[in-house]
Amino acid sequence: MGQKVAGTCFIKVDGDQLVITGGVEAPLSAVKRETIVLGHYKEEDLIPYVIVDAVKTANFPRAKLVAGSSMTVTAELADGTVYVLSGAYLVDETKVTGDDAKVSLKFEGIQGDWQ
Repeated sequence: MGQKVAGTCFIKVDGDQLVITGGVEAPLSAVKRETIVLGHYKEEDLIPYVIVDAVKTANFPRAKLVAGSSMTVTAELADGTVYVLSGAYLVDETKVTGDDAKVSLKFEGIQGDWQ
């Protein structure tokens, strides 16, 4: 029997569901490893994040997203797993494109948890 591993995802920011165009990106691990020499590595903490392309609909929460400095971003993936980013805020330049109303959003935060 087949198992659903990809497909429709859902994003909520402080309870407001966003309309998204496709993929959602979140880190699988809280650390990044780099080999120094064979068999020895260093480990660095990763900043928890969620990246998503949303659509600027009539009820798009622009003001909340721009002003938010401690939001909760919930990403529910098609396989049923959920990533919760706490203490989230927007980073990088956030802009909307006029031809397709796409808004690329990158949230970083204090803590990211897979549930």
